[in-house]
Amino acid sequence: MGIIGTILIGFIVGLVARAIKPGNDSAGFIVTTLIGIVGSFIATYLGQAMGWYTVGQPAGFIASVIGAIILLFVWGLVAGRRR
Repeated sequence: MGIIGTILIGFIVGLVARAIKPGNDSAGFIVTTLIGIVGSFIATYLGQAMGWYTVGQPAGFIASVIGAIILLFVWGLVAGRRR
């Protein structure tokens, strides 16, 4: 699937995470995509550290959404301090 597939899945994960997380998120298209992609990486490496996934095995969709929600909370804390 490559990089295009990763970006598409990251965007979908970011949208789902924004829909689930309560509160007002004013992030745009690019930020939503990046949050979804980074959330997937967070879920993958956290899952590997906890023994849920083996090295080279990607995280599942639900774990990626959870990783993106965690990242959205962090993003909200950082963006909230700038205002």
